[in-house]
Amino acid sequence: MAAPPVVDLPFIDERLSEDIAAGLAAVEKMLRSSVESEDAFITEASRHLIEAGGKRFRAMLVLLAAQFGNAAAPGVVPGAVVIELTHLATLYHDDVMDEARVRRGSPSANARWDNTVAILTGDYLFAQASEILADLGPELIRIQAQTFSRLVSGQIRETTGPRPGDDPIEHYIRVLADKTGSLIATSGRFGAMLAGAPADVVDRVTRACEAIGVAWQLGDDLLDVASSSSESGKTPGTDLREGVRTLPVLYVLADGGPSRLHTLLSGPVPEENLDEALELLRAHPAMDRARLELVRWADRAREDLAGLPDIPAKAAFMALCDYVVARSG
Repeated sequence: MAAPPVVDLPFIDERLSEDIAAGLAAVEKMLRSSVESEDAFITEASRHLIEAGGKRFRAMLVLLAAQFGNAAAPGVVPGAVVIELTHLATLYHDDVMDEARVRRGSPSANARWDNTVAILTGDYLFAQASEILADLGPELIRIQAQTFSRLVSGQIRETTGPRPGDDPIEHYIRVLADKTGSLIATSGRFGAMLAGAPADVVDRVTRACEAIGVAWQLGDDLLDVASSSSESGKTPGTDLREGVRTLPVLYVLADGGPSRLHTLLSGPVPEENLDEALELLRAHPAMDRARLELVRWADRAREDLAGLPDIPAKAAFMALCDYVVARSG
C-alpha cells in the first residue's frame, strides 16, 4: 500500500496542517474502500492509479474550504472522496485518448491492460462516486452533474478545436476553465457547502478555486517550455513535440509571422528541431504575455478570497495563489 499523502503546504499553520493531514488520511482510507469489489480484478484495476499516489490536491481543497464552516461535518470526507474519484476516472479516460504509456511514474492502465479495461475502470469510478454522492443530497448531485458536463464539454472542445471565426486564445482559456477549473471549483464548493458555510463564502471559494485551477494549468504551459527536466521531473517541450497549442504558442501564432519560430510551431515540432524551438520560444515576448495572463487569473482568485473570514484557511488559499505564480518562474 502506498503511503498516505503528505500535506506539502509549509505556508499554513501547524494546527491547520494537522487538521488537513488527518482529513486526507480519512479520505485515503475511504477512497480505497470505495473501489473494493467482489471481483478481485475490478478492485485491482480501480486501485491502480490510487496506489500510484498523487498529491490529492482536489481533496485537499475540499478539506481546506471546509474550514470556513464545520470542518468536522460528516459529509466533508465523503465529498472529498467523490471529487478524487471523479478526477481519477478522468485520468483513466485521458490516458486512452492520449495513448499515454505512463501515469504517475507507473504504466498507465491502458498500457498495463488495454483501452477497454481502462475505459470501463474509469466508468466504474464514476459510478462509485455517484453512489457516495447519493447520500449527500440532491443539490450536490446537481452540482456534480453540471461539473461533469463541463468536463466533457471541455474535452470535446479541445478535441475538435476552435471553429472558424472563433478566437483561438479565448477558446483555449475556456477549455482550461472547463477541463481543469470546473472540478477544482467544485472541490472548493463541496467543502464549503458540506461544512455549512454561508452562501456568500461558498460563492467566493468556488470562484477563487476555479481561477486557481486555470492559473495552475497556465503555469504548466509555461513550465513545459521554461523548465529543465531536472527542475520539473518532466521532459521539457512535450507539448511542442505533440503539437499541443498552449497559450505561449497561440500568442506566437497570433503574431502572424513569418518567422522561424512561427514556422516551427505551425505543427508538431520534430525532435531534431525541439531544442531550437525551445530556445526561441523562451526568448519570445509570448512567454511574458502568458505569465501576465496567469497572474491575472491568480489576482482574480485573490479578489474573491479577500472577502473571506480572516482565518488560517484564508491565508493558506492566499499563499496558494502566490505559489501558483511563483512555480511558473
